[in-house]
Amino acid sequence: MEKVIGIDLGTTNSCVAVVEGDTPSVVPNRGGYKTTPSMIAVTEAEKRLVGHIAKRQAITNAENTVYASKRLIGRKWQSPPVMAAKESAPYKVSEGPHDDVRIELRGKLYSIPEISAMILQEMKIVAEDYLGELAEKAVVTVPAYFNDNQRQATRDAGLIAGLEVIRIINEPTAAALAYGFGKKIDRLVAIYDLGGGTFDISILEIGSNEVFKVISTAGDTFLGGEDFDTRIMDWLVQGFMDDHGVDLRQDKMALQRLKDAAEKAKIELSGQNEVEINLPFIISVGQNEALHLQRSLRRESFEELCVDLISRTVDICAATLRESGLDKGEIEDVILVGGMTRVPAVQKAVSEFFGREPCKGVHPDEVVALGAAIQAVALVDEGSEMLLLDVTPHTLGIMIVGGYFEELIPQNSTVPTERSKIFTTVRDNQTAVKILVLQGESERAEENELLGEFVLTGLRKAPKGQIEVEVTFEINADGIVSVSAKDLETGLKQSINVTASSGLTPDEIKDMVEDSKDYLVDRRSTEEFDTARQDAEKIIRELDRMFSKVEEMVTGSEFGQEALAKAKDLIERSHKAIEARDLQMVLESIEILKRTQKMFKGVLARS
Repeated sequence: MEKVIGIDLGTTNSCVAVVEGDTPSVVPNRGGYKTTPSMIAVTEAEKRLVGHIAKRQAITNAENTVYASKRLIGRKWQSPPVMAAKESAPYKVSEGPHDDVRIELRGKLYSIPEISAMILQEMKIVAEDYLGELAEKAVVTVPAYFNDNQRQATRDAGLIAGLEVIRIINEPTAAALAYGFGKKIDRLVAIYDLGGGTFDISILEIGSNEVFKVISTAGDTFLGGEDFDTRIMDWLVQGFMDDHGVDLRQDKMALQRLKDAAEKAKIELSGQNEVEINLPFIISVGQNEALHLQRSLRRESFEELCVDLISRTVDICAATLRESGLDKGEIEDVILVGGMTRVPAVQKAVSEFFGREPCKGVHPDEVVALGAAIQAVALVDEGSEMLLLDVTPHTLGIMIVGGYFEELIPQNSTVPTERSKIFTTVRDNQTAVKILVLQGESERAEENELLGEFVLTGLRKAPKGQIEVEVTFEINADGIVSVSAKDLETGLKQSINVTASSGLTPDEIKDMVEDSKDYLVDRRSTEEFDTARQDAEKIIRELDRMFSKVEEMVTGSEFGQEALAKAKDLIERSHKAIEARDLQMVLESIEILKRTQKMFKGVLARS
């Protein structure tokens, strides 16, 4: 069976998992970490950095280091989250050519799917290094409350990264798959998923027959750990302003140091009651005066700063339960997902709302990737009996007269599904109807997301209200929406497959795929060269240590002196090959160096 991987593309950290035999496991990166920061950077030498290495240089290269890009994926330029990022992010957020979002790094504009692709490609490399073979197919997770454009943007990111994304699944659903995998249980569970950038709540029914059915889901795609960090940052900025009259927001390096300190303080407060935040030389003022930041933050104060954020998650949980028609007492397990669920105040709020202690049997940072890997194997294994029944997170419908939104497929409808409604003409002698396909929860059409539009023509001229048009929405298991309109009198029909947009054209995606391939070739060749260089330098160091001893032993021997001269020449040529970064010459040198090393060892052994 071909190897498929599961990837949790997170706002703060990403994670990749595989299933070997019947065991799903998270794959550690080269540093031994099971999660990788979802950060990319471009250095002054225009070298791309991803993950931990990008995070380590974020303070000194703040303007060219991107974090939390997932919050911007698939969004329109004028959307509130984008405007918020434009004001607060140290990197430059710009308007793209298709009402999308671009980020400028070292003078070059990158789309958000392109940024996400760099992270996905890193996860692909991590998996391939572990497996020892190519990993070309993947299941990638997204927040349950992502709309179709955000999901399509994630698919495009996978394509750019060189992955065939065989399925996009919701993060809470993936967590439930990992929780119930192999247990043969009947259970009604709530998945409370509070990550770095998004919040989701899903109610699922897990069957002992390996059927996982989502009953309802809801969330907020702009609520997560980043917002908790911001509250601490604002508190620090305001305190510094009160003490020194200086606004730290005006200095991008200071702002990045504040963000780093806020995140660390938040994490530490999950295990202790008070933390000391100490940032010496945070900013310079005047000629040579440097100011320092030093403040103590107690857990109670942190909880007060963020109480409304936690309350928002609880309100969404309550709305989801109402939508599901279930009572809190019917929920048998509450599963916490995402790093933010380590915060004691979050755990307390969840326990109080559901009236039970959350389940501690899953790893909040790894469970989503594990579930994605389990789903990946189920999709390619013909013998798998696992069945996943998910729901559409948003209402689908069309615009009707007056600019209102008419629902056809309600939120939380199990997919695949199909719904139809009959509409009539609204004007006398109307010969065509324009169908605007929308997604969202607002009664006003303009406040929802436009997914597509088409026109049904050739209607018979008649007084308004006499011509009936049947509109049908269909969603398949992959989430592809098809919409048709039929004149019931003549049978005339028009339809479209609604293709969500990531904000990229096919040509742009094609160019990005090629750039991604070039990067991978360069990276692989660089890694191969670095390995060869290290091997060559190791042998050269050993030869250098043996040289004087061998020289003493062959003194007076014409053959021996000639061999030493050749060895010196070889070492010099090897150094030149390394300086020139000539991989082929270094590899050839290694073979000769090894023979010389063997000869030297033989000479010394005879002494």
